[in-house]
Amino acid sequence: MHKPQGKTPLHDWHLAHKANMVEFAGWTMPVWYPSGAVSEHQAVIVNAGIFDTSHMSVLSISGPGSFELLQMCFTKDLAACVGRDRTPLRAGKCVYGAFLNQQGEVIDDAIVFRNSTETFTVVVNAGMGPKIAAHLEGHRLGLDVRITDLTDRMGKIDLQGPMSARVLLRMLKDGPGALQDMGYFSFRGHYDDASDLADTFVQGNIPVLLSRTGYTGEFGFELFVRPGRLVQVWETLLQLGKDFGVIPCGLAARDSLRAGACLPLSHQDIGPWPFINHPWPFALPYNDEKTAFTKQFLGDRVLELREKAEHTYAFVGYDPRKVSVHDPAVVLDLEGKEIGVVSTCVSDMAIARYQDRIYSMASPDRPADFRPRGLSCGFVRVKSRLSVGQEIALKDNRRRIKVMIVDDIRPDRSARRPIREMIR
Repeated sequence: MHKPQGKTPLHDWHLAHKANMVEFAGWTMPVWYPSGAVSEHQAVIVNAGIFDTSHMSVLSISGPGSFELLQMCFTKDLAACVGRDRTPLRAGKCVYGAFLNQQGEVIDDAIVFRNSTETFTVVVNAGMGPKIAAHLEGHRLGLDVRITDLTDRMGKIDLQGPMSARVLLRMLKDGPGALQDMGYFSFRGHYDDASDLADTFVQGNIPVLLSRTGYTGEFGFELFVRPGRLVQVWETLLQLGKDFGVIPCGLAARDSLRAGACLPLSHQDIGPWPFINHPWPFALPYNDEKTAFTKQFLGDRVLELREKAEHTYAFVGYDPRKVSVHDPAVVLDLEGKEIGVVSTCVSDMAIARYQDRIYSMASPDRPADFRPRGLSCGFVRVKSRLSVGQEIALKDNRRRIKVMIVDDIRPDRSARRPIREMIR
């Protein structure tokens, strides 16, 4: 029997505005709107876009043992993960990492928010709430912890792009005060055990949890809102953001933006293989020398045998042509020997090569005649080491393309820019 697809509170809005809808991770979601995926992608680079991300799962972890449980099950060292000084995760800060099994394989990646000494909010991928909750419950081992799935009690909107703060200034009840000194991976507001958002409000006296996070690599925010108020917040963002070029964006732009930002897609770029030898070492609790971990956690012993694991690398092509990972697509060396698989291949339509350098349409030093033709990009998983600058080939049943191994993809991303620069 076909399982019914989940619908976010914005489902009817998407249909009324002629979104192209697809099934994704058990949900019916917009893949693009009439503006098209290319326009949506580029809007986030130079203006801003909003995404319906209410399909994501949210857990509340609370109680005296909550820190100890997360410290054991989550890859980041919550006692040393904030800033260059690696201070402990404190209230109002959040951090990215992953939940692994004993084999060092990814169950899911996540962002952990610290609300208070004993209360955390964990955001995982669509449909993964029950699985991560069961995983945590299975390793609780007598700790005094309460695990609550809040997925159906929260809606979520991502506002992404360099104009995001200017839009929020028009919308937040406290105006500039609500954004003052809001650094990357910080948040305002909270979600308590009474399921009540508080502290931060937008127009209409609607409470929100506002975090300076996102999945695009660009400056932006995520707004957690009660489901019944989600449509109102969405439409207000579009209305107040019209002067700043804000448009609704779908999953296609979200996917191409995140790949161009060199970010992984769970269950595709990270999954049932050891979480090591990849472009995301920041998700692991390395010491300064990158020789050991600063804590013990589930799967750590397997990861210490890193040389036995496959390697994941980012790549960029020479034009927008791509291969299909569902074909499937394989990786070849330039002699034609198969050496791995392609996990992601999309086109970042904000970038192009110009005289052997990659520029973005947001690069401040881009040439006067620069035009973003777009370049294929993504990730490959191979059996042995490759080097930055090395060329390989990707092949599916339609075509073969040449690409280059890189240590980053889209240059001049704005995600980490100081907020004072973004509200001028």
